[in-house]
Amino acid sequence: MKVSIIIPTLNEAENISRVIERLTKRTNGLLSDLIVVDGGSEDQTAAIAAKAGARVIQTPPGRALQMNRGVEQTSGELLYFVHGDTLPPEDCIDKIVQAVAEGYPVGCFRFRFDSDSWMLKMNAYFTRFNQIWCRGGDQSLFITREAFNALGGYRDDYRIMEDYDLIIRARKQYPFKVIPDDVLVSARKYETNSYLRVQAANFIVFNMFRLGYSQEAMARTYKRLLNYRY
Repeated sequence: MKVSIIIPTLNEAENISRVIERLTKRTNGLLSDLIVVDGGSEDQTAAIAAKAGARVIQTPPGRALQMNRGVEQTSGELLYFVHGDTLPPEDCIDKIVQAVAEGYPVGCFRFRFDSDSWMLKMNAYFTRFNQIWCRGGDQSLFITREAFNALGGYRDDYRIMEDYDLIIRARKQYPFKVIPDDVLVSARKYETNSYLRVQAANFIVFNMFRLGYSQEAMARTYKRLLNYRY
């Protein structure tokens, strides 16, 4: 089973090279293609990604749209979505192929932050549990192309909570696996804002999503509460 990796980016010049290096370090012949889908970066993200060996395509900004367009340019039977500031385990491809072989067509990793903060370590601890409130795109989602197509992919019009939406729909039809290894996630959102502000924003917007608020209302609220790139 071949794996296609899709990385949506927006101004990730500082991180994208090491992310690509990590993802291509140990592929064991299982990597079909690696696509960086740039949403209009104003820095050198696209050039750095291309130099690092990725195929780069350009789309309007919006992770859901970017990831869907990336899938269209790939050929692997298994899709792996990775954010531009996260570092999956070196053997991530082996681990997700094994999970699919065990009967899990969709799943993710746990995560830990690149920070010594005990509060962030507490957040990371809960990602081992298979509950929707413990999920998020930072954990890097894998899904078979067959399942992704059956679900209709991400919703192009989603500006926020796109990963939660896809995971909720997927869990209704397929077994979901949380692989017991950690993705290393940047703590920059917490450093730029504060732990309490990020937690409050996440709580508010998650509940807005659960209650059926519009994408516009959720995105507007999140931007008002936090300094955040997407």
